[in-house]
Amino acid sequence: MILTGPAIAAARAAGEISIEPYDPGRVSPNAYDWRLGETLYVCDGQLDAARPTTATELAIPSDGFVLRPGVLYLGSTYEKTSSERYVQLLNGSRTIGALGIWVHVSAPLGHQGHAIHWTLEIRAAVEVRIYPRMTFGKLTFLHPFGAAASYQSHGLKYATSKGVEASRLYEELT
Repeated sequence: MILTGPAIAAARAAGEISIEPYDPGRVSPNAYDWRLGETLYVCDGQLDAARPTTATELAIPSDGFVLRPGVLYLGSTYEKTSSERYVQLLNGSRTIGALGIWVHVSAPLGHQGHAIHWTLEIRAAVEVRIYPRMTFGKLTFLHPFGAAASYQSHGLKYATSKGVEASRLYEELT
């Protein structure tokens, strides 16, 4: 079951959802409108799943940054979100998609208990200028069925993510 906007606001007020920083004006009918963070990692050259990703970090200037086709950018959400009670789903928005931006190529699921600034895998179909803290997508909350199993208690590799997190698949392959 998806939470409505009023249910998201009530769950946040009850301490069941954390969104920081929180702006009640960003609650929409069935989601929270999240923003792009202030930093991008531009992935360098050919990537190899068996090796750490090399990338150049850059602060997104206030006058914007032009995304180019054929380049993988890693970014993060401006907001840090978590919930021990609800499952989170992060998606781009229709307005961002209409600009030719794929916000989150994979992994839209936020497990119960995962407290993170989401890592975004960003691609552009055409050159497009983006800005720090611009609205970039929608975060929905779902009520799970069954016993809760907090992500933080499983000791998984991304449990301590604090921002942009490149692939760590190489840890399984080496």
